[in-house]
Amino acid sequence: MKTFVVIGLGRFGTAVATELSSLGHEVLALDDSEENVEKVADKVTHAVTGDARDPAVLRALGVRNYDCAIVAVGVDIGTSALVTLNLKELGVRRVICKAQSHVHRKVLEKIGADRVVFPEHEMGVKLAQGLSSSNVLNFIELSDDFGIVETAIPREWQGKTLLELDVRAKYKVNIIAVRKKGVEAFNVTPGPDTKMEAGDTVVAVGRTEDVNRLQDL
Repeated sequence: MKTFVVIGLGRFGTAVATELSSLGHEVLALDDSEENVEKVADKVTHAVTGDARDPAVLRALGVRNYDCAIVAVGVDIGTSALVTLNLKELGVRRVICKAQSHVHRKVLEKIGADRVVFPEHEMGVKLAQGLSSSNVLNFIELSDDFGIVETAIPREWQGKTLLELDVRAKYKVNIIAVRKKGVEAFNVTPGPDTKMEAGDTVVAVGRTEDVNRLQDL
């Protein structure tokens, strides 16, 4: 079990806090709105009303003892930056922040955020990937440049082994898992002699532009 502090209980923060709690982790949810806190009080380990801009509040809650803090406050760059700075100065080991723009992201990274996410952007990318090709089953953006895609194999791959396909050289992506038709579990260590057959799916990782090309095969 890991321990998390989620600061800011809008839609994103609430979703993160409740999901982490449902997965069995200890979650401290913090917001300056008593109404927002009450909505999640019975869904997380601890729910507290307080102003995270005040380092004394964070110190009193013992945030430095948590494994990770998620800063999910609203669109105010100044507020999220101040909260992030407070957390880093108090010694929180890992701080993940929500940003609304690339400028916002740069500010947060400059003051020490370990990771910055764009929830709306990432969801938009996933939706677009799914709409653009019936072959794509799932897409995860790892960064601005890299992604992981789960996709049905192109027809021309059928009957060929991974060695014969030489995917890395031809398509500049790596196949990290294969799921055979009718089998629920993925083979996460596919060998070069793994033969592709109709109905199989693969998980590929690479640059987003290269991963996208798989959709057009």
